[in-house]
Amino acid sequence: MSNLGSFIWSIADQLRGPYRPNQYGNVILPLTILRRLDCILEPDRETVQQLAAKYDNPNRLRIEIKKETGRPFYNTSNYSFANLLADADGLADNLADYIDRFSPDVDVFDYFDFKKEILALEKAELLREVITSFKTVDLHPDVVSNADMGDAFEYIIRKFNEAANETSGDHYTPRDAIRLLVDLLFAEKDVDLREADIVRTLYDPTAGTGGMLALGEEHLLGHNPDAKLSLYGQEYNPQSYAICKSDLLAKGHDASNIAFGNTLTDDAFKGRQFDFCMSNPPYGVDWKQYAKAVTKEREEAGPYGRFAPGLPATSDGQMLFLLHLVHKMRAPEDGGGRAGIVMNGSPLFNGAAESGPSNIRRWLLENDLVDAIVALPTNMFFNTGIATYIWILDNDKHPDRKGLVQLIDGTSFWTKMRRNLGSKGREISDADRAEVVKLYADFTDADPDYSKVLRNDEFGYWTLTVERPLLDESGEPVVDRKGKPKPDPKKRDTENVPFTYGGSTAGAAGKVEVIQAYFDAEVKPHVPDAWIDWAKVKTGYEIPFTRHFYKYIPPRPLAEIDADLEKQVARILDLLREVEQ
Repeated sequence: MSNLGSFIWSIADQLRGPYRPNQYGNVILPLTILRRLDCILEPDRETVQQLAAKYDNPNRLRIEIKKETGRPFYNTSNYSFANLLADADGLADNLADYIDRFSPDVDVFDYFDFKKEILALEKAELLREVITSFKTVDLHPDVVSNADMGDAFEYIIRKFNEAANETSGDHYTPRDAIRLLVDLLFAEKDVDLREADIVRTLYDPTAGTGGMLALGEEHLLGHNPDAKLSLYGQEYNPQSYAICKSDLLAKGHDASNIAFGNTLTDDAFKGRQFDFCMSNPPYGVDWKQYAKAVTKEREEAGPYGRFAPGLPATSDGQMLFLLHLVHKMRAPEDGGGRAGIVMNGSPLFNGAAESGPSNIRRWLLENDLVDAIVALPTNMFFNTGIATYIWILDNDKHPDRKGLVQLIDGTSFWTKMRRNLGSKGREISDADRAEVVKLYADFTDADPDYSKVLRNDEFGYWTLTVERPLLDESGEPVVDRKGKPKPDPKKRDTENVPFTYGGSTAGAAGKVEVIQAYFDAEVKPHVPDAWIDWAKVKTGYEIPFTRHFYKYIPPRPLAEIDADLEKQVARILDLLREVEQ
């Protein structure tokens, strides 16, 4: 994936002995960031030191440095990689001084507890050797692009996690999947993005190392170099947060827009909405430890809170992020917002009618927020081969797409990689991505083998409780005080009736007629004494993605199978004869 990543990781070999493999990242990651910032700041180091000697006031100093260098961050230390090694005895103290004298917005080294590692390296007599190695690596953006740097960071983190044998549901999103998500997210707004001097905001509540934000920016600037895009993100992993913030600092973004913390329990951007939102939340990771805070927020916020539509099972928090994204989309009256989120298959169908997940789907579909769902090829992620889907949400759909959801089967649009990277053996090439985006753009005219457009209500169904009478010893129905037959719990059954049964297009409004028609045709003929308990009828929504693209493959003709069997029998007989001879 990244020669640079391999090279940097090779430096970790110097740590063998005093450090265990699962501790390498504690040293390698912060030093890589430090070297990257060092290379960026080097050309203006003298200018900054002169300004620092002239201005004591931190605010004035920051303004003057930005005016001179164009960068919002700086370092006023007399030390850098260029001269750290000159004082062998003072190396640890000088390195600590170097880190301390970054501007306040560069707080990333605190999240690595890096000063502790400096002392540990010195005690192990490794500090000089490691600093010498990093000094040989030129990480200036002119030499290593931001995209390559992002690849290197994610390579190092992945290797670090493998060494630590971590099995969490955090999956670093490969660049090819992000590029498809970005293209789909911006597809409906690409014309608007070409307007002169536009200003847009992009937000990722599970920012990771900032890969999605970086590629979102790349896409927008590719269409309109004069556009201004403000990036916002929140991340709860200290190392990923530090890398993401460092990356944005290096590109000249406002680093204060990247917040540390848990989006589910402490939204760092309360009250803010964004033009575009993106996320790849962890799959199948439970949120039991946050359940109390999330439930409390839901109860206190009422019908307009972010979790109001429902709560998923505590065994999987993906749909909490889905709800959060919807809450963060710019309101339709302010121009509307779009969101893209990558999830595994369970949010499509998990949960029975009127369960938390079903109620979330119902709310999304009844409010016409789901624009498209795209199935990705399997074996796309580095540490899982499971099926994944991109959901595109839009609260201000194009008139042609209103009331409709497009399902795109993108599972066959992939190219085999030369060499597997963990579980990732497939990638979406530029040509594959263009095919999928074309299917989205063609909408109702797209190839029906790969694209289906359905009404929102086609995903709805009712769950009926069908009762049968409780019989006494003589076989007569037992009745209650009002003379009505009592139901037999042992014979109780349920039936799912789609809104579209019998070709109905009435949606939820056709409830009584459709259910009765189903019952009369499908149940009553088989169990004449059955009845519907109307008080127990529940409404559910599911998105049976695979079913819509199912293709019947007829079995082979019997004559063909017989011929194969005869061949095998003949072969076995020949072998037996050979044994006998």
